[in-house]
Amino acid sequence: MVSINWCLKAKNGLELVGPNKNMADAYLKMAEESLKAIKNNSESKIWTASTAYYTMYYSLYAVMIRIGVKCEVHKCSIEFMKRFLLEFYSKDDVKLVESAFESRNDLQYYPNRLINQNKLEFVREGAVDFFVKTKRVLIKINEKQINEIRNKLREFVK
Repeated sequence: MVSINWCLKAKNGLELVGPNKNMADAYLKMAEESLKAIKNNSESKIWTASTAYYTMYYSLYAVMIRIGVKCEVHKCSIEFMKRFLLEFYSKDDVKLVESAFESRNDLQYYPNRLINQNKLEFVREGAVDFFVKTKRVLIKINEKQINEIRNKLREFVK
């Protein structure tokens, strides 16, 4: 089980860095490119799952970098979302990202596992909504909210 405390101690886990709007914009651009790739890979389950997941992951990471949180462990980024971003994302959004992570992981690392086509379609469609929601989050988030999140994370560092 991944926890915030574990993620703060893990190599390449959660780390406070300076908030960076330019990098956030760059990750959002990567999310948009992944979103476009979903259409090109509609016949491939593995690439549909991967591009849908990375659309969501890069979107999430754009918000994290905007706040000033760096993380290379995907499960830790999702845990950060659960703990610190529910003001912007719903629990259903968290479930969507987790489902996308599992689908991509299953198809990439366990080629014999069957993936439910409905789950894959749910993830594909959800990627678009998640991207749009993230664009709104990045427009609306303000310095006060950013500082509140950073301060909450700092409490775990102590």
